[in-house]
Formats: sequence, C-alpha cells, structure tokens
Amino acid sequence: MNFSRIIAIVNQKGGVGKTTTSINLAAALALQGKRVLLIDIDPQGNASTGLGLSRSQREQTIYHVMTEGLPIDDAIQATDVPNLSIVPSHVDLSAAEMEIGSVDGRTIILREALKASQTKFDYVLIDCPPSLNLLTINALAAARSVIVPLQCEFFALEGLSQLLKTVEMAKGSINPALAIDGVMLTMYDRRNRLSSQVADDVRKHLGRAVFKTMIPRNVRIAEAPSFGQPVMVYDPNCSGARAYMNLAKEMLHKHRNRKQIH
Repeated sequence: MNFSRIIAIVNQKGGVGKTTTSINLAAALALQGKRVLLIDIDPQGNASTGLGLSRSQREQTIYHVMTEGLPIDDAIQATDVPNLSIVPSHVDLSAAEMEIGSVDGRTIILREALKASQTKFDYVLIDCPPSLNLLTINALAAARSVIVPLQCEFFALEGLSQLLKTVEMAKGSINPALAIDGVMLTMYDRRNRLSSQVADDVRKHLGRAVFKTMIPRNVRIAEAPSFGQPVMVYDPNCSGARAYMNLAKEMLHKHRNRKQIH
C-alpha cells in the first residue's frame, strides 16, 4: 500500500457539508503539493460530479472495485486539479450492500483493495454516505483516521455520540489503529448568535478534538459544485476557499506535530 494517510470523512447526518469538505479539503491538500486521492463511496456520487466527472466518464468505479474485485488502480481518474485524482462513484453502489452482504470479509473489501494498490499518494480521503452502513464500515476499516464535519446548528451534537460509538466499535472489531483526526465546524455564520453558541458548546464538549478553522456559510462554496470545481479553483479569493486552505494547513501541521505519517 503506497499511502501515507487514509482519512474517512464521515457523518451519518446529511446536509452537514461532508461531501463539500471531501472535495475542497482534497483540493486544498493537492494545492499544497500533496498527491491526493479522493474515493467517492457515496452512491449519490456528488463528489464525482463536484470534481467535474460526468456520468459517461464513470465506466470503472468504486462499485466495480467493491463488487467485482476490479483493482482500485484501474478505477483511478485524474481531475482538472493538479495532484488530485478520484475513484468515482456510481448509482449502482446503492445496491452494493446487498451484493456483498453475505461475502466473507465484506467489511474489509476497501482496505484490501487499497493494500493491493501500486499507486503512490500522500493522502487518501474517503467521502462516505450519510448513513452508518456497510460502505461506511468499509471506509472505517480502511482509514487511519476520521474527520467529522459538524454543522453549526441547534441539533449539531445530536447523533454525534452514536457516530463516535460506531468509530469505537470499528476500532474494537476491525481497525485497532483508527483515530479521530478532528471534528470540523461547517456553515458557520458569525452574524448568527446560534452559530457562535453551537461552536462554543462543541468546543466545551470536545476540546482539542475540534479544528480551530471553521468553514463559513458562503455562497461561492455552494455554487462551485455546479461548475464541477472545488471552491478554491472556482473563486480562490472567497472566504470559503481561504477557510479550506487554512483547514488543510492546520491538518498538515497537526500531522507533522504528531509525527503520525510514516
């Protein structure tokens, strides 16, 4: 396996900025000079679309890796962002759980596929579905760490405890090395008192596990995927692009300090 670090970006709740974070953190790391692979394991395939891949460009996908044993290297595609590649999703992935549900080793298919890869990347990010299903379990089994995007809204902490329990379960049963890289706050609005209260509350509960960088509510972030671009390509000077670049720098700094990349 030629990967320094594999990170699953996971939250079982939809609409928290998970796929947006997957696309833009991957692009930001690539623009920092890291070789990055994004694996789109969400059947909705929004990360693939957000990086400009049309449906017709997805002939070999993570679905074929998971269900047919296609070597993952055969499914890797370059994107328009230098240093950033993707393994795209496919709508058939929604049926993959049933297809692999009775297969021996069904929770570690992705991990084994990555182990067999001959392609060198500094970072692999896995965009997970918004549910704690067999695809997400595969991502947790393959990953070295987890990033949890959390929206700055009233029910932000609801469901987080269940997700953390799932991470602990994965750690105990299939991946003892799994760690939580951090919780990141998304859709932060400094004009909204609730956003600040939620941010304070999350930091009080989770302390240093929360990234300092907060991703603002920003219309350019929302617009970028419809042009098939990360926000730092679509509008490099907007507040959203700067935030994701800062998040990438913070994460790289954290990893350097922990000496966790071997």
